[in-house]
Amino acid sequence: MYMWKDEISNINWDELAHLYQVAPLGEKDPKDLKTVFSNSRYVYFIYDEKKLIGAGRALADGVDCSYICDVAIHPDYQDKGLGSKIISKLIEGSKGHKKILLYAVPGKEEFYARFGFKKMKTAMAIFENQEQAMQWGLVENV
Repeated sequence: MYMWKDEISNINWDELAHLYQVAPLGEKDPKDLKTVFSNSRYVYFIYDEKKLIGAGRALADGVDCSYICDVAIHPDYQDKGLGSKIISKLIEGSKGHKKILLYAVPGKEEFYARFGFKKMKTAMAIFENQEQAMQWGLVENV
């Protein structure tokens, strides 16, 4: 049985940074993770006993927009439905917002489509490292 947590007290930010690294969602500074999770309206963490195995968050304003981001599951626990459960909880928390957004790693669109997400034709982004975002297939030149 997994333990779920929906608030940030007693989170080991170094452990969370390690989770993102192995998931793999890239290098994330523990201090930055503390900032972004502290500023997120909805947060979820999953533990197997004392081991952090999953996390996700949504930035939301309470009315108009909720943005689901940073959903990660430890590789040893992937394909067990935990990512789906985090997404479902974030969507449930975000109900009542006029729109719920996320951006997917290329190739994961079908996974998110199961929750009702549709591709947007007008979404655009500015990344800190635009060249890398283009290499990863996240953005393209207009």
